[in-house]
Amino acid sequence: MKAIPPLLLKTMQGIKGFDEAAFVAAHQQQPVTSVRLHPVKQGHNFMYPENVAWCKEGLYLAYRPSFTLDPAYHAGAYYVQEASSMFLDYLMRTLLPNRNNLRVLDLCAAPGGKSTLIASLLEPDSLLICNEAIRTRAGILEENMTRWGYMNTWVTSNDPSEFSKLEGYFDVILVDAPCSGSGLFRKDARAIDEWSGENVLMCSRRQQRILADAMPALKEGGILIYATCSYSSQENEEILDWLKTEYDVKTLSVPIEAEWGITETTSGAHSMNGYRFFPNHVKGEGFFIAAVQKQQEAGSMRPIKFQSAQDKKVYPQATFLLKQQEFVCIKSDNTNYSAIHPAHDADWQILQKYVYFRKVGVTLGNPTFKEWMPAHDVALSIAQHEELPRREVNKEQALHFLKREEMPDLEVDMGWFIVSYNGLGLGWAKSLSNRINNYLPKQWRIRMDITHE
Repeated sequence: MKAIPPLLLKTMQGIKGFDEAAFVAAHQQQPVTSVRLHPVKQGHNFMYPENVAWCKEGLYLAYRPSFTLDPAYHAGAYYVQEASSMFLDYLMRTLLPNRNNLRVLDLCAAPGGKSTLIASLLEPDSLLICNEAIRTRAGILEENMTRWGYMNTWVTSNDPSEFSKLEGYFDVILVDAPCSGSGLFRKDARAIDEWSGENVLMCSRRQQRILADAMPALKEGGILIYATCSYSSQENEEILDWLKTEYDVKTLSVPIEAEWGITETTSGAHSMNGYRFFPNHVKGEGFFIAAVQKQQEAGSMRPIKFQSAQDKKVYPQATFLLKQQEFVCIKSDNTNYSAIHPAHDADWQILQKYVYFRKVGVTLGNPTFKEWMPAHDVALSIAQHEELPRREVNKEQALHFLKREEMPDLEVDMGWFIVSYNGLGLGWAKSLSNRINNYLPKQWRIRMDITHE
């Protein structure tokens, strides 16, 4: 790989855990490949994996396969995620042993690695809002949350400033902040070309603006989790000091095992604790994370009186789609209905006044004069009814389906059915008298050549 910028190495001198020779040597090695398994969906087939110490569902792989050509990936059986960032799993499990009835915001969520991780941790009556301000990046976030298949995850696309209106609304806010990206040098050579001291300072100012927008929405006693993939103190420890200067906060610590190789650091001005990941110490890339608890009194949204958003006419028509019969059926856009947990009826009433939703709960589809037109979400949802028509296919057939091609060699009854691979739903198809229509969304199709498979 290209040489690490000398200015970065110079500014890292004196940072706890930094060993320049070992750090540079580690960057001459190939990055490791790691995935995080879905806690409910099965069907992956990894050979000789090694566990990630701080995440029970995290696995290191011996080599990097073609994930695009693995139907289990498209079905949401696992998420390809950098191992260091999986420390969020351990941090949340330790700080939040009871994860019922929480309101959680992932403010800078695309592409969705940390949102899918949080979704795996929360109980069904907790609500996760996955937000991405950049509309072009919000699409891949929506796809990944659909693959993960949880009803209590909603996707928004708003500027962080819009959330400041929701005073004291959230128990937990994750800010995986846009940063200068030095922790990704091994994985992305372009990050080296884009790195500069000016960019670090620009990112630091942007991080402060995002945090200033987030803090009003965090309730008293709530936890802010701040993370970057940068090595620069200006984007890490100095941000913690800025938070302490501006707000009544303290950092929270968790016990870590020495053999993990994680470096616990302390900020210079206010002794705020954070955790650094160096590729010469851990089997992973560069990463920084800290947990900050808000101690000052926070405003709060007034409870509202509302009538349930339940569509009593459409709800009975949609119950055949989900095994969880207690849900609220709402009109989520001009065409589709969605299912949300009854505990989140009030949240829907409140939040739609403040934020733009791309996805709410499980999109169910819509009724027509003759039949129900099922949405893609249902085929990937962990809440789908086990008695929905399914057709198990082999890998070759699955890949042709995922390329949105015709599937003439399937023998199925007339009507809608879920195309399934290793027990995992991939999407919907419909059998007619003379053909089978493939209803995979166009933007989801594989564009890669599969002839060599």
